[in-house]
Amino acid sequence: MAVGEVLYSETAVKPRESILATEIEWLNSIKADLVVSDVVPVACRAAADAGIRSVCVTNFRVNVLNVINNHHSLGGTQGDHVALLSSFSEMGLKLRLDFPEQAMDFISVFFRTSTSASEAAEYAKSLGEQRARNMKIDAFPGDMVIFSRVIGLLRGLSTTLDARIAYHDIMRPFAESVLQEKIAKGPSENAQWINDTPVHSDVEAKLRQILVELGNDDKILGIQVCAYKDGEVIIDTAAGVLGRYDPRPVQPDSLFPVFSVTKGITAGMLHWLVDKGKLNLNENIADIWPEFGTNGKNLIKVHHVLNHTSGLQNALANLREENPLLMADWEECLKRIAMSAPETEPGQEQLYHYLSFGWLCGGIIEHASGKKFQEILEEAIVRPLNIGGEPYVGIPPGVESRLASLTVDKEDFSKLSKIASHPELPSTFQQENISQLVTVVPALFNMLNVCRAIIPSANGHCSARALARYYAALVDGGLVPPPHSSLSKPPLGTHPHIPKFPSEITSKKQKGKKSKAVGSDSKKKGNGYELKMNHSKDFKDGDNGRESNGDGYTRLANDNTGGSSSDASPPKGFAASENSRQNNVIEIFNNPRIHDEFMGVGEYRNLVLPNGKFGLGFRRFSSSDGSFYGFGHSGLGGSTGFCDIKNRFAIAVTLNKMSFGTATRRIIQFVCSELNVPLPDEFSVLSETVPDEESSMLRPMIN
Repeated sequence: MAVGEVLYSETAVKPRESILATEIEWLNSIKADLVVSDVVPVACRAAADAGIRSVCVTNFRVNVLNVINNHHSLGGTQGDHVALLSSFSEMGLKLRLDFPEQAMDFISVFFRTSTSASEAAEYAKSLGEQRARNMKIDAFPGDMVIFSRVIGLLRGLSTTLDARIAYHDIMRPFAESVLQEKIAKGPSENAQWINDTPVHSDVEAKLRQILVELGNDDKILGIQVCAYKDGEVIIDTAAGVLGRYDPRPVQPDSLFPVFSVTKGITAGMLHWLVDKGKLNLNENIADIWPEFGTNGKNLIKVHHVLNHTSGLQNALANLREENPLLMADWEECLKRIAMSAPETEPGQEQLYHYLSFGWLCGGIIEHASGKKFQEILEEAIVRPLNIGGEPYVGIPPGVESRLASLTVDKEDFSKLSKIASHPELPSTFQQENISQLVTVVPALFNMLNVCRAIIPSANGHCSARALARYYAALVDGGLVPPPHSSLSKPPLGTHPHIPKFPSEITSKKQKGKKSKAVGSDSKKKGNGYELKMNHSKDFKDGDNGRESNGDGYTRLANDNTGGSSSDASPPKGFAASENSRQNNVIEIFNNPRIHDEFMGVGEYRNLVLPNGKFGLGFRRFSSSDGSFYGFGHSGLGGSTGFCDIKNRFAIAVTLNKMSFGTATRRIIQFVCSELNVPLPDEFSVLSETVPDEESSMLRPMIN
């Protein structure tokens, strides 16, 4: 109920001006310390007035508890720490998110259950003792003062009446009602539902219409789609909102939880170490990681882990029941995976290592390199591709405002019973287990401490444009593409990968010589990217900014990136190849048969189980003749990233409304059809008579 409306009581109706005057008097009469005690207003005489008391009890519907405040209620009840902290930030309360536990403790004070007067006094005393030890607040805005006073007023009345009230239980239905009115449910009610970035191609223009249809059908909440063709960005679209209770629009740099898509990034890191001579695919893991050689694991090799044939498919699966939050403890999980025992002989059976894959690869990466997992991620992928701030496996403090929150397509997951058992999945990841996961995954992975965790099999957060750029590099054997489209704002790579907080930023100027950009003389030598690929496609501006290239799409906007990779810099620690330096080319991999290595073919065929869906870390896609033409990885809920080697095509889809892939399939089917490239079987319909939704049930995107 807005302040300007007439307020109705349970037993009486008072003039609006009188009620508002009394209400303001109460707010100003609160004498207790802010947010550290159960306040009791001086004007408690009003508690006896039935009309005014009614206004007090429903006071959170007044304008001071606006839409942002409702985010607090729902963020808290949904376990969505990121949304909760972001809502306070929007209100102007800036907390030090590099201390998330203190931030959550501070915020929990607002929504604690009311207590009796004696208990309230004791609680106030304990909070006062803690105050000196807690973080300092960078800003405490006026709106927040009013909000806290209103909550304090309610708490004071409850204490006076000796009533225990759980404010979440009361506030949630009102908050949900307000937000459902304020947040447009789809493009039909929101003209800005699709981000207004320029359209790159006619394919992207058509795709946006499909996204509108999916949005109107409530199949999409928030989504990003990005695609490269022949080294050029042809699609980069963001649409929808960041969360079910977060009306902020999705931006090109928003970060989405992508679950098992993370495995493709983790696999790339491990292959990078192989390429740099730090690791051998045929090496026994116990030789790299001595603690691993226990309980019959001494014969498990690196390639067994990448091919999902190590026999450890169910390792640590019991964490879901024992303590899901233990997954956030990196060192403890590495210790436990090192002590686990295989269920089958290595190399004998390919069973999807849905959780254990990440800890196995992560342990190998750290022991082989002598560096932390996050360091190798930056060194191997983030810096060379210039995608800082947009791919993470465990987010750092300072990026929370860009995070998308997970929700579930309840209609889709209500059809779980239609999913048949899948022989390629382990016993702990069948239909009945997935149904249990669906109920807890959004709340668990929306929690801030889980978002911060290193879980290399399932906890990647990235934008579609960063993921697409990664696969655009892999599709060309590790060659870094030209800079990402200048039409995409903010420009890719402009975020600091590890944000600095005000207290960490010093005024000292960095000393040292200004390094000359790699490839700064590319105008004289020509683009090294083109020299390496030796392709003849020459994109020139046509009339009205339209360019036709004969590959199934027409460029609609002029992207002034110049086709130069000069902004990319080689990773520190390992030198680029001599040929790369001469041609101003940055390559992630030097192995000319790196695609064979990814897919487990050619000289690497003996390292994978024949006819298995997985190569060495990636899901592989085959043609009708049985030959493999591409690879990638999808995740639980529908996000995906993959590439087609023969057609030099890479695409990524990130979304926050988890389903069995109905929306993703529709998108991939459309784009592949428009570009006349093969459709991977993972995204195909089973037959002409089986609709997309039923195909999603029978062939769910869960790995």
